[in-house]
Order: sequence, then structure tokens, then C-alpha cells
Amino acid sequence: MLAEVDAAADPAAAELLARYFKLGPGEYGHGDQMIGVKLSTIRDILKPYLRAGLPLDDLEQALTSPVHEHRLTILCLLADRATQALKSRTANPAELRALYELYLRNTAYINNWDLVDCSAPQVVGGYLLDKPRDPLYELVRSTSLWERRIALVATQYLINQGQTADTYKLSAEVLDDREDLIHKASGWMLREAGKRVDEAELRAFLDRYAGRMPRTMLRYAIERLDPASRRRYLGVPRTR
Repeated sequence: MLAEVDAAADPAAAELLARYFKLGPGEYGHGDQMIGVKLSTIRDILKPYLRAGLPLDDLEQALTSPVHEHRLTILCLLADRATQALKSRTANPAELRALYELYLRNTAYINNWDLVDCSAPQVVGGYLLDKPRDPLYELVRSTSLWERRIALVATQYLINQGQTADTYKLSAEVLDDREDLIHKASGWMLREAGKRVDEAELRAFLDRYAGRMPRTMLRYAIERLDPASRRRYLGVPRTR
């Protein structure tokens, strides 16, 4: 499977992707290796392997690859397996737990926003759907940018099931976070909670915290509101 990913490598695309995913010195993705394979290509490569039952031990070993697209491939596959394990007709709690535990053992290799976003909702959010959410709060208080993003983005699965409480609580935890990628993730999840479940809940959060929210978080969160509401929240005086 990964040999097929290597065969699709494009050096010119790798240069563009390296800039897009901030792999330069001092940037958040520095040290990663990009070979230039787009996500759409990876998903095409994955199709014959999705139901192949590849051993989790082998997938975990592959997740330590220095190649970004290798890790992206593995994480997309893990996300698909988690989705299958969650389906009512093919529910497999043991597999879902094994995927979740594998994932949290290897957060050091889930180290860019695309890697988090393609996998955290299904693997982490899906597993915690009917369980205590304490792990999300441990992750959101981590010193790791990526573990904090995992906590926030994992709630996308919960939002899709009508559960928004943790999205709001976790977003309140990161109001003072210094990382723009956390502001974006929180604002994105807030927007989804308001759009998909209850706009009144979102407005209540904004009424309380708009003055403290980082500008990026606020802009993302209000994106689906009417123009007058967006102007009002953007005009709230800044507080500490």
C-alpha cells in the first residue's frame, strides 16, 4: 500500500505541500518529510485495502514513518476502520478500542493539522461517544499543540450525534491558547455545533466569551450567523 503511495510521489507537488503545511525551519511542521501525494490520490490508493484487515501491529509500525503521506494514509485507513466499527450492523467495540488505544499511543506521529482532522473525529470521538470524556480534557491541557487539536476536533463526531457540551467546555479551556491552529479548530467546532445542533447554545457561548475569544476563533465561530449578528459579536470590546 505504501509502495503505491511512493509511486505517486511528485517532487514539484512536494515543494508546494511543504510550504502549505509549514515544514520550514521554525514552522509548526518543521522536520517532516513530504513526497508530494494529494489526499484525493491517497484515498484512491486506499480503496482496495479498506476491507483487507491489515494487522494493527503493522499499521502502528507504519505510522512511525518519517514520510508525511505514509502517516496520512495510515490515519485515513484507521478512520475508515473506526467508522465501520461504529456502524450498527457491523459494530465491533473491541476493534474500536484497539484503534483508539493505538492512536493515543502514537500522537507524536499525528503532528500536523491534516493528520489530526482526517482521523480524530472517528477514532477518538467515535470511541468516546458512550464513555466519559475525561481523556479529551487531558489532551486539551497537553503541552502538545497536536494533542490539544485532537481534543477539539474529536468533538466533531459528538456534534454530529447531537452532543455539544464538550465542544463548549473545551473551547472555554483554550481561550488563552497561543496557537492559531487551536483558535481555528475551536472556532470550527463552535460553528459546527451552532449549525448542526443549536444556534441558541452557540449564541449563549458567544454572549459570555466573545470579548475573550481570539479573533480567529471568533471569526470562525460566527461564520454561519446572519450579518448583523456577526457585526455585533465582532464589535464586542476585547477583555482579558
